[in-house]
Amino acid sequence: MLVDVQILPMKPLFSFIILIVVVLFGSINAQETTTTAPKYSNEFLQIGVGADALGQSNAVVASTEGSSATYWNPAGLALTKKWLEVGAMHSEYFAGIAKYDFISLAHAIDNKSGIGFSMIRFAVDDIPNTTQLIDNGGNVNYDRITLFSAADYAFILAYARKLKIEGLRFGGSVKLIRRVVGNFANAWGFGLDAGLQYDTKKNWRFGLMTRDITSTFNAWVFTLDEETKKVFSTTGNVIPTNGMEFTLPRFILGTQGKFPINLKGDYVAGELDIDITTDGKRNVLFSASPFSLDPHLGVEVGIRKFFMFRCGIGNMQYVTDIDSKKRLSFQPNIGVGIQFAQVVLNYAFTDIGDQSTALYSNVFSVKLLLDKPANLGQ
Repeated sequence: MLVDVQILPMKPLFSFIILIVVVLFGSINAQETTTTAPKYSNEFLQIGVGADALGQSNAVVASTEGSSATYWNPAGLALTKKWLEVGAMHSEYFAGIAKYDFISLAHAIDNKSGIGFSMIRFAVDDIPNTTQLIDNGGNVNYDRITLFSAADYAFILAYARKLKIEGLRFGGSVKLIRRVVGNFANAWGFGLDAGLQYDTKKNWRFGLMTRDITSTFNAWVFTLDEETKKVFSTTGNVIPTNGMEFTLPRFILGTQGKFPINLKGDYVAGELDIDITTDGKRNVLFSASPFSLDPHLGVEVGIRKFFMFRCGIGNMQYVTDIDSKKRLSFQPNIGVGIQFAQVVLNYAFTDIGDQSTALYSNVFSVKLLLDKPANLGQ
Protein backbone atom coordinates (compact mmCIF):
# COMPACT_ATOMS: atom_id res chain seq x y z
CA MET A 1 0.00 0.00 0.00
CA LEU A 2 1.34 3.41 -0.97
CA VAL A 3 0.81 6.42 1.25
CA ASP A 4 0.98 9.86 -0.33
CA VAL A 5 2.79 12.21 2.04
CA GLN A 6 2.77 15.89 1.07
CA ILE A 7 5.72 18.04 2.11
CA LEU A 8 4.96 21.28 3.93
CA PRO A 9 5.28 24.37 1.73
CA MET A 10 8.18 26.61 2.57
CA LYS A 11 6.23 29.42 4.24
CA PRO A 12 4.43 27.26 6.86
CA LEU A 13 7.59 25.26 7.43
CA PHE A 14 9.56 28.48 7.88
CA SER A 15 7.02 29.70 10.46
CA PHE A 16 7.41 26.47 12.45
CA ILE A 17 11.20 26.68 12.40
CA ILE A 18 11.34 30.36 13.40
CA LEU A 19 8.98 29.83 16.36
CA ILE A 20 10.95 26.80 17.59
CA VAL A 21 14.32 28.58 17.31
CA VAL A 22 13.16 31.76 19.05
CA VAL A 23 11.65 29.94 22.01
CA LEU A 24 14.54 27.48 22.32
CA PHE A 25 17.02 30.33 22.65
CA GLY A 26 14.71 32.01 25.14
CA SER A 27 14.53 28.87 27.29
CA ILE A 28 18.31 28.43 27.28
CA ASN A 29 18.72 32.05 28.36
CA ALA A 30 16.16 31.55 31.15
CA GLN A 31 18.12 28.60 32.49
CA GLU A 32 21.33 30.64 32.55
CA THR A 33 19.84 33.68 34.30
CA THR A 34 17.75 32.12 37.08
CA THR A 35 18.28 29.46 39.68
CA THR A 36 14.62 29.32 40.76
CA ALA A 37 13.34 27.04 37.97
CA PRO A 38 12.88 23.61 39.57
CA LYS A 39 11.85 20.51 37.64
CA TYR A 40 8.14 19.69 37.59
CA SER A 41 7.01 23.24 38.41
CA ASN A 42 3.24 23.57 37.79
CA GLU A 43 3.26 19.91 36.80
CA PHE A 44 -0.49 19.62 37.41
CA LEU A 45 -0.88 21.40 34.05
CA GLN A 46 0.83 18.47 32.27
CA ILE A 47 -1.60 15.70 33.34
CA GLY A 48 -3.98 16.29 30.46
CA VAL A 49 -7.69 16.97 30.09
CA GLY A 50 -10.56 15.14 28.43
CA ALA A 51 -11.12 11.39 28.43
CA ASP A 52 -10.76 11.38 24.64
CA ALA A 53 -7.19 12.71 24.90
CA LEU A 54 -6.24 10.61 27.93
CA GLY A 55 -7.39 7.46 26.13
CA GLN A 56 -4.84 8.27 23.41
CA SER A 57 -2.02 8.95 25.89
CA ASN A 58 -2.36 12.70 25.31
CA ALA A 59 -1.21 12.44 21.68
CA VAL A 60 -3.64 15.09 20.39
CA VAL A 61 -1.65 18.31 19.85
CA ALA A 62 -1.99 18.09 16.05
CA SER A 63 -5.62 16.90 15.99
CA THR A 64 -7.30 18.79 18.84
CA GLU A 65 -10.29 20.98 18.00
CA GLY A 66 -13.02 22.87 19.84
CA SER A 67 -13.27 23.23 23.61
CA SER A 68 -10.32 21.00 24.53
CA ALA A 69 -8.03 22.98 22.20
CA THR A 70 -7.85 25.79 24.76
CA TYR A 71 -5.64 23.45 26.79
CA TRP A 72 -3.98 21.21 24.19
CA ASN A 73 -3.26 23.64 21.36
CA PRO A 74 -5.10 26.96 21.04
CA ALA A 75 -4.70 26.85 17.24
CA GLY A 76 -7.44 24.19 17.19
CA LEU A 77 -10.00 26.77 18.37
CA ALA A 78 -10.12 28.05 14.78
CA LEU A 79 -11.81 24.72 13.88
CA THR A 80 -14.66 25.13 16.37
CA LYS A 81 -17.71 24.23 14.31
CA LYS A 82 -20.52 25.14 16.67
CA TRP A 83 -21.64 28.48 18.07
CA LEU A 84 -20.73 27.17 21.54
CA GLU A 85 -18.96 23.99 22.62
CA VAL A 86 -18.88 23.04 26.30
CA GLY A 87 -16.53 20.42 27.72
CA ALA A 88 -16.25 19.07 31.26
CA MET A 89 -14.27 16.33 33.00
CA HIS A 90 -13.97 14.87 36.48
CA SER A 91 -11.42 12.29 37.58
CA GLU A 92 -9.94 10.99 40.81
CA TYR A 93 -6.43 9.70 41.41
CA PHE A 94 -4.70 7.70 44.14
CA ALA A 95 -7.87 5.88 45.23
CA GLY A 96 -9.88 9.09 45.31
CA ILE A 97 -7.43 11.13 47.37
CA ALA A 98 -6.80 13.68 44.59
CA LYS A 99 -9.63 15.31 42.64
CA TYR A 100 -9.05 16.65 39.12
CA ASP A 101 -11.71 18.78 37.41
CA PHE A 102 -11.80 20.61 34.10
CA ILE A 103 -14.38 22.76 32.33
CA SER A 104 -14.00 24.56 29.03
CA LEU A 105 -15.96 26.76 26.63
CA ALA A 106 -15.24 27.38 22.95
CA HIS A 107 -17.05 29.83 20.68
CA ALA A 108 -16.81 30.07 16.89
CA ILE A 109 -16.53 33.80 16.16
CA ASP A 110 -16.73 33.16 12.41
CA ASN A 111 -15.45 30.53 9.97
CA LYS A 112 -11.87 31.69 10.47
CA SER A 113 -11.49 32.33 14.20
CA GLY A 114 -12.52 31.10 17.63
CA ILE A 115 -12.12 31.93 21.29
CA GLY A 116 -12.06 29.70 24.36
CA PHE A 117 -11.88 29.68 28.14
CA SER A 118 -10.88 26.83 30.47
CA MET A 119 -10.57 26.24 34.20
CA ILE A 120 -8.62 23.43 35.89
CA ARG A 121 -8.62 22.39 39.54
CA PHE A 122 -6.34 19.70 40.96
CA ALA A 123 -6.64 19.29 44.72
CA VAL A 124 -6.27 17.10 47.76
CA ASP A 125 -8.96 18.06 50.27
CA ASP A 126 -9.46 17.37 53.98
CA ILE A 127 -5.78 17.01 54.86
CA PRO A 128 -5.29 16.72 58.66
CA ASN A 129 -3.19 19.53 60.15
CA THR A 130 -1.38 17.97 63.11
CA THR A 131 1.05 20.81 63.81
CA GLN A 132 -1.02 21.75 66.86
CA LEU A 133 -1.70 18.18 68.01
CA ILE A 134 0.50 18.56 71.10
CA ASP A 135 -0.24 21.53 73.33
CA ASN A 136 2.28 23.59 75.30
CA GLY A 137 2.03 21.17 78.23
CA GLY A 138 3.08 18.21 76.08
CA ASN A 139 -0.42 16.71 76.04
CA VAL A 140 -1.89 15.10 72.92
CA ASN A 141 -5.21 16.74 72.11
CA TYR A 142 -6.99 15.44 69.02
CA ASP A 143 -9.44 18.33 69.15
CA ARG A 144 -6.59 20.55 67.97
CA ILE A 145 -6.47 18.76 64.61
CA THR A 146 -7.92 20.82 61.75
CA LEU A 147 -8.41 20.13 58.05
CA PHE A 148 -7.11 22.01 55.02
CA SER A 149 -6.85 21.67 51.24
CA ALA A 150 -3.90 21.83 48.88
CA ALA A 151 -5.38 23.05 45.60
CA ASP A 152 -3.98 24.18 42.24
CA TYR A 153 -6.07 26.27 39.84
CA ALA A 154 -5.48 27.42 36.28
CA PHE A 155 -7.62 29.83 34.24
CA ILE A 156 -6.86 29.90 30.51
CA LEU A 157 -8.14 32.38 27.90
CA ALA A 158 -7.26 31.59 24.27
CA TYR A 159 -7.83 32.88 20.74
CA ALA A 160 -7.09 31.32 17.35
CA ARG A 161 -7.32 32.33 13.71
CA LYS A 162 -6.79 30.74 10.32
CA LEU A 163 -3.93 32.40 8.47
CA LYS A 164 -3.76 33.37 4.80
CA ILE A 165 -1.75 30.25 3.99
CA GLU A 166 -4.27 27.50 3.31
CA GLY A 167 -4.38 24.93 6.12
CA LEU A 168 -2.33 26.97 8.60
CA ARG A 169 -3.75 28.14 11.95
CA PHE A 170 -2.22 30.04 14.85
CA GLY A 171 -3.43 30.37 18.42
CA GLY A 172 -2.28 31.91 21.66
CA SER A 173 -3.41 31.82 25.27
CA VAL A 174 -2.82 33.55 28.57
CA LYS A 175 -3.11 31.63 31.82
CA LEU A 176 -3.56 32.74 35.40
CA ILE A 177 -2.43 30.28 38.07
CA ARG A 178 -3.55 30.15 41.68
CA ARG A 179 -2.02 27.69 44.15
CA VAL A 180 -3.17 27.41 47.76
CA VAL A 181 -1.93 25.22 50.63
CA GLY A 182 -4.39 25.84 53.45
CA ASN A 183 -3.51 28.94 55.44
CA PHE A 184 0.20 28.12 55.17
CA ALA A 185 1.06 29.27 51.65
CA ASN A 186 -0.38 30.64 48.43
CA ALA A 187 0.89 31.74 45.04
CA TRP A 188 -0.23 33.69 42.00
CA GLY A 189 1.25 32.93 38.60
CA PHE A 190 1.05 34.10 35.00
CA GLY A 191 2.16 32.57 31.71
CA LEU A 192 1.70 32.48 27.93
CA ASP A 193 1.22 29.56 25.52
CA ALA A 194 1.20 29.51 21.71
CA GLY A 195 0.47 26.92 19.07
CA LEU A 196 0.34 26.16 15.35
CA GLN A 197 -1.52 23.58 13.28
CA TYR A 198 -1.15 22.81 9.59
CA ASP A 199 -3.32 20.57 7.41
CA THR A 200 -2.02 19.09 4.18
CA LYS A 201 -4.31 18.06 1.34
CA LYS A 202 -3.53 14.38 1.85
CA ASN A 203 -4.85 13.32 5.28
CA TRP A 204 -1.92 14.64 7.34
CA ARG A 205 -1.94 17.25 10.07
CA PHE A 206 1.00 18.77 11.95
CA GLY A 207 0.98 20.62 15.26
CA LEU A 208 3.31 22.56 17.52
CA MET A 209 2.43 23.59 21.06
CA THR A 210 4.74 25.80 23.12
CA ARG A 211 3.83 25.89 26.79
CA ASP A 212 5.17 28.62 29.07
CA ILE A 213 6.74 30.29 26.06
CA THR A 214 8.21 33.15 28.11
CA SER A 215 8.69 31.06 31.30
CA THR A 216 5.71 31.06 33.66
CA PHE A 217 6.24 32.44 37.16
CA ASN A 218 4.64 31.72 40.52
CA ALA A 219 5.04 34.27 43.33
CA TRP A 220 4.86 32.35 46.62
CA VAL A 221 3.86 33.88 49.97
CA PHE A 222 4.15 31.82 53.18
CA THR A 223 2.09 32.71 56.26
CA LEU A 224 3.36 30.45 59.02
CA ASP A 225 2.71 31.54 62.60
CA GLU A 226 5.46 31.33 65.21
CA GLU A 227 4.09 28.14 66.75
CA THR A 228 4.07 26.37 63.38
CA LYS A 229 7.60 27.57 62.64
CA LYS A 230 8.69 26.12 65.97
CA VAL A 231 7.13 22.77 65.06
CA PHE A 232 8.90 22.82 61.69
CA SER A 233 12.22 23.59 63.34
CA THR A 234 11.80 20.91 66.02
CA THR A 235 10.92 18.22 63.47
CA GLY A 236 13.84 19.11 61.19
CA ASN A 237 11.76 20.67 58.39
CA VAL A 238 12.99 23.65 56.41
CA ILE A 239 11.06 26.84 57.09
CA PRO A 240 10.10 28.15 53.63
CA THR A 241 10.54 31.78 52.63
CA ASN A 242 8.70 33.94 50.11
CA GLY A 243 10.06 33.75 46.59
CA MET A 244 9.55 33.29 42.86
CA GLU A 245 9.27 29.95 41.06
CA PHE A 246 9.69 29.71 37.29
CA THR A 247 8.36 27.10 34.88
CA LEU A 248 10.63 26.76 31.83
CA PRO A 249 9.23 26.30 28.29
CA ARG A 250 8.04 22.96 26.97
CA PHE A 251 7.50 22.14 23.29
CA ILE A 252 5.19 19.48 21.91
CA LEU A 253 5.53 18.42 18.27
CA GLY A 254 2.67 16.37 16.81
CA THR A 255 1.97 14.55 13.54
CA GLN A 256 -1.38 12.94 12.78
CA GLY A 257 -2.50 10.82 9.86
CA LYS A 258 -6.24 10.24 9.40
CA PHE A 259 -7.44 7.81 6.74
CA PRO A 260 -11.00 6.91 5.70
CA ILE A 261 -11.90 3.22 5.63
CA ASN A 262 -15.04 3.51 3.52
CA LEU A 263 -17.66 6.02 2.39
CA LYS A 264 -19.81 5.56 5.49
CA GLY A 265 -17.64 7.73 7.71
CA ASP A 266 -15.44 5.03 9.23
CA TYR A 267 -11.81 6.01 9.70
CA VAL A 268 -8.57 5.21 11.48
CA ALA A 269 -6.26 7.92 12.80
CA GLY A 270 -2.89 7.79 14.53
CA GLU A 271 -0.82 10.54 16.10
CA LEU A 272 2.72 10.72 17.41
CA ASP A 273 3.61 13.55 19.79
CA ILE A 274 7.03 14.36 21.25
CA ASP A 275 7.32 16.48 24.41
CA ILE A 276 10.57 18.46 24.57
CA THR A 277 11.31 19.75 28.08
CA THR A 278 14.00 22.34 28.85
CA ASP A 279 14.53 21.94 32.61
CA GLY A 280 17.34 19.38 32.46
CA LYS A 281 17.46 15.60 32.52
CA ARG A 282 14.18 13.80 33.17
CA ASN A 283 13.50 10.11 33.46
CA VAL A 284 12.03 9.81 29.96
CA LEU A 285 12.88 7.75 26.89
CA PHE A 286 15.48 10.23 25.60
CA SER A 287 17.08 11.99 28.54
CA ALA A 288 19.72 14.70 28.14
CA SER A 289 20.57 18.20 29.32
CA PRO A 290 19.11 20.72 28.87
CA PHE A 291 16.53 18.99 26.62
CA SER A 292 14.72 15.69 27.22
CA LEU A 293 12.34 14.02 24.73
CA ASP A 294 9.21 12.14 25.77
CA PRO A 295 7.29 10.50 22.87
CA HIS A 296 3.72 9.23 23.14
CA LEU A 297 1.46 7.61 20.57
CA GLY A 298 -2.32 7.45 20.21
CA VAL A 299 -4.73 5.72 17.84
CA GLU A 300 -8.44 6.36 17.23
CA VAL A 301 -10.89 4.30 15.20
CA GLY A 302 -14.22 5.91 14.31
CA ILE A 303 -17.32 4.01 13.26
CA ARG A 304 -20.29 5.71 11.55
CA LYS A 305 -19.54 9.03 13.27
CA PHE A 306 -21.16 7.47 16.33
CA PHE A 307 -18.61 5.30 18.14
CA MET A 308 -14.89 5.88 18.72
CA PHE A 309 -12.35 3.44 20.11
CA ARG A 310 -9.02 4.83 21.37
CA CYS A 311 -5.75 3.49 22.71
CA GLY A 312 -2.27 4.79 23.30
CA ILE A 313 1.06 4.37 25.03
CA GLY A 314 3.09 7.02 26.84
CA ASN A 315 5.28 7.76 29.86
CA MET A 316 8.04 5.59 28.39
CA GLN A 317 11.10 5.40 30.60
CA TYR A 318 13.82 3.05 31.79
CA VAL A 319 13.47 1.70 35.33
CA THR A 320 15.90 -0.37 37.39
CA ASP A 321 14.65 -3.66 38.86
CA ILE A 322 15.63 -5.03 42.25
CA ASP A 323 18.38 -7.06 40.54
CA SER A 324 19.83 -3.83 39.06
CA LYS A 325 18.67 -4.64 35.53
CA LYS A 326 17.13 -1.87 33.46
CA ARG A 327 13.92 -2.40 31.56
CA LEU A 328 11.66 -0.19 29.47
CA SER A 329 8.46 0.81 31.23
CA PHE A 330 5.44 2.45 29.62
CA GLN A 331 1.87 3.46 30.39
CA PRO A 332 -0.91 1.97 28.22
CA ASN A 333 -4.29 3.67 28.01
CA ILE A 334 -7.62 2.81 26.38
CA GLY A 335 -10.87 4.67 25.91
CA VAL A 336 -14.15 4.91 24.02
CA GLY A 337 -16.46 7.68 22.88
CA ILE A 338 -20.11 7.82 21.86
CA GLN A 339 -21.87 10.71 20.13
CA PHE A 340 -25.63 11.27 20.28
CA ALA A 341 -26.64 14.25 18.18
CA GLN A 342 -25.11 17.20 20.07
CA VAL A 343 -23.76 15.24 23.05
CA VAL A 344 -20.41 13.42 23.10
CA LEU A 345 -19.59 11.09 26.01
CA ASN A 346 -15.99 9.92 26.47
CA TYR A 347 -14.41 7.40 28.82
CA ALA A 348 -10.75 6.51 29.48
CA PHE A 349 -9.01 3.92 31.63
CA THR A 350 -5.74 5.58 32.56
CA ASP A 351 -3.41 6.72 35.32
CA ILE A 352 -0.73 9.38 35.81
CA GLY A 353 2.13 6.96 36.46
CA ASP A 354 3.00 3.78 34.58
CA GLN A 355 1.50 0.30 34.47
CA SER A 356 2.95 -0.71 37.83
CA THR A 357 3.45 2.33 40.07
CA ALA A 358 -0.07 3.77 40.30
CA LEU A 359 -3.65 2.56 40.33
CA TYR A 360 -5.59 3.09 37.15
CA SER A 361 -8.46 5.56 37.15
CA ASN A 362 -11.79 5.74 35.37
CA VAL A 363 -12.06 9.12 33.67
CA PHE A 364 -15.28 10.49 32.20
CA SER A 365 -15.82 13.64 30.18
CA VAL A 366 -18.66 15.17 28.21
CA LYS A 367 -18.97 17.65 25.36
CA LEU A 368 -22.06 19.62 24.38
CA LEU A 369 -22.21 20.99 20.81
CA LEU A 370 -24.66 23.88 20.84
CA ASP A 371 -26.06 25.86 17.91
CA LYS A 372 -26.80 29.56 18.17
CA PRO A 373 -30.24 30.14 19.74
CA ALA A 374 -32.74 31.19 17.12
CA ASN A 375 -33.87 34.32 19.01
CA LEU A 376 -30.39 35.49 20.01
CA GLY A 377 -29.57 38.96 18.74
CA GLN A 378 -33.09 39.56 17.39
